[in-house]
Amino acid sequence: MEKIRISNTLHRANSRKACLYVILLMMASLYCVKLHGQDPTPAVEWIRPHEAKDKAIWGVRSGIVIGLWPSPIEDRGSGGYGGPRGLFRVGYEFKGKIYHINYIAIEPVVDGKIEFSEISPSRVDGKWGKLMWATEGPDPGKFFPFARTPGTVTRPDKDKPGVEELSFFVHMEQFLNGSHPYIKVSIRSDRPEEICFEVFARDNSSPMERCALTATMGNYARLRRLHLKDTVIDSRKLYQGFKGIDFIEKEPYSYKVLPRDNNGNFIAVMETDETFSELSSWPQESRYLSRWNWRYRPFFKVVQYWRKESDRFDRSLRVRVNGRAAYWAGASRDKNNYVEIPGGPAFENFELREKYYSGQKFYFGMARRPAKDMLSP
Repeated sequence: MEKIRISNTLHRANSRKACLYVILLMMASLYCVKLHGQDPTPAVEWIRPHEAKDKAIWGVRSGIVIGLWPSPIEDRGSGGYGGPRGLFRVGYEFKGKIYHINYIAIEPVVDGKIEFSEISPSRVDGKWGKLMWATEGPDPGKFFPFARTPGTVTRPDKDKPGVEELSFFVHMEQFLNGSHPYIKVSIRSDRPEEICFEVFARDNSSPMERCALTATMGNYARLRRLHLKDTVIDSRKLYQGFKGIDFIEKEPYSYKVLPRDNNGNFIAVMETDETFSELSSWPQESRYLSRWNWRYRPFFKVVQYWRKESDRFDRSLRVRVNGRAAYWAGASRDKNNYVEIPGGPAFENFELREKYYSGQKFYFGMARRPAKDMLSP
């Protein structure tokens, strides 16, 4: 009888342990479900180099992509070096292919003198375009014509533990005006269509009044509509009557006329005024067919934008644009080397300008949705 009582006692103890184990499992499951509900961020597939000598290309599948010379980010089957030096290449990956859509240049100002990274001569060979290269951290090392780093993936937001951020640093030669900026580049998994550029200066840099990042190739996507707070600026009206081969520019726009996004941040959005059929078509004339590189190649439209956090800005903030009536043909002064942009003048350079301070951030993005969906009602 005593053995039976002991056996029953052990059985009840084991049952209580089993019940406690089940309860703990249920509580853990509920906790995980709760966490998942708080952080529904979908996983992303990063585009990253695997080896040091891979192409210098980083980005997100079904999202934005950024690269450095000499690596082309769009495979056009012709090899080559991906265009001019001294520029970020920016594109969009969709359905397994990367499309190169714009460039971004660096334009530091010292003592009122501006310099342009894509045409400023290199201190190495005297040719146009500053050498630019990537590293994992802020130490510049030496120029390397390949990726060198896959970038670092972190989880930057403790309130959103599922969000990842891919980041790396981009370095460049010192400019002739004495400025010597470097830039931290980052992409977040919850904002896969956007790049953050964080600007710093080397210890040997001359004091910079401004260090703008400018998107330089709006003509490719024939961007003609700039959305401001209470109006839309149409490049064809703004530059009406202009038929030259140079740039044309009007006054910049104050932050006071910038619209806000759905989070209350400043945003300047550009889009084409053409349907996709119009945008993807190309004049069937010999002078255009010999310049087919300007034909819009993606099978989708994107809006392009600059964003600035409203709690971290200087009141010097401005939107600056210029335009062209003919596609860029280098420094040529021969009008025969140029062709008019189908549909009329379009915006070319597009940027936010702000007085320089260390660590200032500018966000550039491309989105496969209409501009109106990105603006606060």
